[in-house]
Amino acid sequence: MKKRVFSLGLMAMAATAIVGCSNNDDSETVDTNEKVFTEVLTGVTSDVITATYNELNEKAKSLQTAVNALAATPNEANLLAVKAAWSATRAPWEESEGFLYGPVDTGGIDPAMDTWPVDVSAMNAILNSNQAITASLIAANNEARGFHLIEFLVWGVDGNKTAAQLTAREIEYLKAATADLHNNTQILYDGWKTSGGNFGANFINVGAGKNYPSHKAALEEIIEGLITIADEVGNGKIEDPLNSEGGTPNAELEESRFSNNSKLDFANNMRSIQNIYLGDFNGNKSKGLTDIIAPKNAALDTEIKAKIAAAITAIEAIPGTFSNAIHNNRPAVTAAQQKVGELQLYLESTVKPYVAGL
Repeated sequence: MKKRVFSLGLMAMAATAIVGCSNNDDSETVDTNEKVFTEVLTGVTSDVITATYNELNEKAKSLQTAVNALAATPNEANLLAVKAAWSATRAPWEESEGFLYGPVDTGGIDPAMDTWPVDVSAMNAILNSNQAITASLIAANNEARGFHLIEFLVWGVDGNKTAAQLTAREIEYLKAATADLHNNTQILYDGWKTSGGNFGANFINVGAGKNYPSHKAALEEIIEGLITIADEVGNGKIEDPLNSEGGTPNAELEESRFSNNSKLDFANNMRSIQNIYLGDFNGNKSKGLTDIIAPKNAALDTEIKAKIAAAITAIEAIPGTFSNAIHNNRPAVTAAQQKVGELQLYLESTVKPYVAGL
């Protein structure tokens, strides 16, 4: 992303000189934007990003516990508990995809957790080998680990797998895969929490030699993350299965198709945008981008909120499963895609330039 560097120091020095000439004292001007920029960056870092990764890590730990219980007693009740725990873990991950920068990017955590489609051949090679299946073994292939590998083993290719159909080796693989997933969510949380890597401090401690030359540049990184996930949902996650090969639907290109979790994935991706914009995660309200925009341009703030809500509503309004809808309810899918595209365009053409111009 192109960073825009503004010489705030020179501006402040010039203003100070003017004040000094008129008042003959040591008064200094204060950039009112800097105060709210810092508050928003602090709030988003602590109460949205780090809080999301904390919940993700806790849910991944619970998923690992549920799989261990299934391994001890492989019955239908425990398999249902694993499915519920997978879905519960998936939610905060999808709500984190509006901020895929920092440790999730530099540490290669995103592909390690969320590569799809699953490499079934690689998975079967491991299952059919004599090797002990461990987290370190499966870490060598991102296409045979992470959320979608776990999803495939738990639901099966048709989404109706039973506990009786799970083999001992598949359960061993599930234990390794959920341990591996939890290892990665722990790395993410540790990378952001203040007692760990404290990546959020990079947003606050800006300037020469730092990750970001200014607070405004840090905010632009955050807005760019929102644009990126809107683009991915509209032009990738929806478009690829909807219009594969010139308009032919192809459910094999659909993310989370084994569990039929796709629509919730997409809606939660939009909620990741909403959470950053509002500075709100699970009702814990802090300061978000709205606190920069609303006091200066209430109409713009209202429009952004409306476009986010419209995208979520349109995705959730798609009838039935996404796999079915790309064949039988294509207008509803296209309508959702359009709302996501409108949000992306607005963030890119209006919101980002507006903040850059403050």
